[in-house]
Amino acid sequence: MKAFTYARAKSAAEAAAAVAQTPGAKFLAGGTNLLDLMKLQIETPTHLVDVQDLGFDKIEATPEGGLRIGALVRNTALASDPRVRRDYGVLTRAIVAGASGQLRNKATTAGNLLQRTRCPYFYDTNQPCNKRQPGSGCAAIGGYSRQLGVVGTSDACIATYPGDMAVAMRVLDAQVETVDPAGARRSIPIADFHRLWGDTPQVETNLKRGELITAVTLPRPLGGKHIYQKVRDRASYAFALVSVAAVIQPDGSGRVAFGGVAPKPWRVETAEAAMPQGAKAVTTQVFAVARPTNDNRFKLLLAERTLAAVIAEARA
Repeated sequence: MKAFTYARAKSAAEAAAAVAQTPGAKFLAGGTNLLDLMKLQIETPTHLVDVQDLGFDKIEATPEGGLRIGALVRNTALASDPRVRRDYGVLTRAIVAGASGQLRNKATTAGNLLQRTRCPYFYDTNQPCNKRQPGSGCAAIGGYSRQLGVVGTSDACIATYPGDMAVAMRVLDAQVETVDPAGARRSIPIADFHRLWGDTPQVETNLKRGELITAVTLPRPLGGKHIYQKVRDRASYAFALVSVAAVIQPDGSGRVAFGGVAPKPWRVETAEAAMPQGAKAVTTQVFAVARPTNDNRFKLLLAERTLAAVIAEARA
C-alpha cells in the first residue's frame, strides 16, 4: 500500500471541498472495497477524507410517503429495518444476497453504490485494463469472460457492475442525493447514476469531482410481490452470474431489473409491458442489443430462466 494522508471531515461541504481541491483524494466510509484495492495498488489515493462522522446514518420517512436512507447507513441496518422489510422487500433480499454478514455490518449505502468491478483482469495488475490504466487495452476481450458483461458493454471494456443493492434500487426508482464542493445539492435518478463504459470505462458514475453522496431516497411503496433471485457459482459470498430484482403485481404486471450482465443495473422499462406474457417475451426485448462472448452466451438463457423462476414464485 502506498503512503497517503488522512483527515476526518466535520461537514459534508468540508469533505467535498477537500476531495475536489486535492489531486488524488478519495472519500472513505466503510472502506470494504477501497482498502482492498489500495492493498493491491489498484487504487492509489494520495489523501483519504473520512466521512464517517457526518451523521448520514439514519433512515427517515419522507413527506411523499417514501424513505430517505442516509449515505452512511450500514447494509445490515438497512436490510433489517422494519419499514424496508415490509414495504421494500426486494431491497432487503438483495442486500442479504451480497457479501457476508461481517462485510454488511461495515459497508455503507453510498459505498455499496460506488463499489468497483470484480473483473479478474481489473484485479490483475500484470494485465492491460482500460479501467485501471486508460488506453492500455482490455485483456478481457478475447480472454476468459464467463463472468463478464453481455449487454451495454463497449470495445473498451466488458466488465460488469458487481453489486446487488443497486439492482433492487433500480426497480424501485430510487434517487441519489448529493452535495458538491460549492454546497449545491442535486438528486440523480438511479437510472442515470451509473454510466455505460463507452470509450471511458474508468469513469463509472455521473458524479462530479468532489461530489459527495448524502442519501438515497425511495418513492412510495409499490406493493406487489418483491423477489430477488441471484444465480452464482457458490451459494454464498460470490458475485452474480445473473441476478433478477422484480416487483410483480397480482395481475402479472410488474418491474424487473437484471444484475451481473452489464456495466450498470440493467432495466428496460418498455419490456415490462410483456411481463404477463412470460419471461421469454421480456428477456427477448431486454437483451435485444446483447453482445455476448462465447464464454458468457449462456447468461442470456440463464437470465430468461431466472426470471421465469421469479414469475413462478410470484404466482405461487
